[in-house]
Amino acid sequence: MADARPVVFNPLEEGYAEDPWPHFAELRDHDPVHRSVMTNWFLFRHADVLALLRDPSLSVDDANVLVRDEERYQAAREAYGDERSTSMLGRDAPDHTRLRRLVSKAFTPSSIAALEPAIVDLVDGALDEMTERGSGEVVGDLAFPLPFDVISVMLGMPESDAEQVAAWSSAIVKTLDPIITEDEMRAAADASANLRGLLAEVIEWKRANPADDLLTALISAHEDGDHLSPRELRDQVQLLFVAGHETTVNLIGTGIHELLARPDQAALVRDDPALGANAVDELLRFVSPVQFSRRITLRDIEIDGHRIDAGMFVMAALASANHDPARWGPDAEELDVRRRDAGQHVAFGSGSHYCLGASLAKLEARIAIGSFLRRFPAAGVAAEPVWNGRINLRGLDRLEVDLG
Repeated sequence: MADARPVVFNPLEEGYAEDPWPHFAELRDHDPVHRSVMTNWFLFRHADVLALLRDPSLSVDDANVLVRDEERYQAAREAYGDERSTSMLGRDAPDHTRLRRLVSKAFTPSSIAALEPAIVDLVDGALDEMTERGSGEVVGDLAFPLPFDVISVMLGMPESDAEQVAAWSSAIVKTLDPIITEDEMRAAADASANLRGLLAEVIEWKRANPADDLLTALISAHEDGDHLSPRELRDQVQLLFVAGHETTVNLIGTGIHELLARPDQAALVRDDPALGANAVDELLRFVSPVQFSRRITLRDIEIDGHRIDAGMFVMAALASANHDPARWGPDAEELDVRRRDAGQHVAFGSGSHYCLGASLAKLEARIAIGSFLRRFPAAGVAAEPVWNGRINLRGLDRLEVDLG
């Protein structure tokens, strides 16, 4: 077991948002199976995280939580009421298996690959506008609009207010943080209601205007007479919008930031397009756009001598696991776009809940980051980056760049 030195996981600590890695290292070294003051358990070592994610005896359904933060729970009940989302993100087998199978039918590798020309056009358009202005803000000009436009094209969405939808999405994902205020919970509930209302209208529009797109495919997806109910369809589309947008924004924004801070690594990506896919995997490992994933115990379990009771939240620190020297070696804290095993990261989780949109996120990031570096080989950071302050979906709000 690790030594008994007391360590407190405090994501509100000054400097954590900008640089959480020393905090993770301390927890890996001194308290890798950590009972937090928030009643949750946290795992910080790669081996423990991977085992947790792949354990089929664990749950992701909040209904199975027996020990919880009562204030947060009551705030959520007051904000959301008793309606539970049918999103596959919070469903166990057999519901999760069924939902994922139906959605996967419209989310095939060939459908993702077919999006590449559209993604290239969107990226080139964004970079053209930067070139015309002679300056750029990576998040607002590229990382933020790209995944929204891509998922809109993919779904066949009618034109909508991108900034409004993104604002709702930003409020909703705050619920993924281990710490959230009552006001933030209410804002998330309002945003979720607004987004559900919009998506219900869009789905009805699409039923009347079918086309060769993902939303039409989801509406018609079926197997052995099974299909998505209207509520299930709405909740899966909301998941695609929220998860697909927020995480990809963070990957592209922080990825470009880290590469600009390391000109040698940026040059490798710029000069060798064949390195693009591996570079994106290494950036996923290094920046971990999703920092934590949760599981819920259905029975008492033991991890490294610690008993964790049934009905407990256990948070897998994906970001810490992706920097664990026990898995990645002594250079775990270094960015190496030629790292041979970069693709073994847990940035997209693992096991049956491995991210369904992983291939799309990788494709968008490869095109966006590679194109940016090749278009602007002398680019550099022009002002102090502004971090979004989120604990789980960590990323940048602003990254101003000098295009060179």
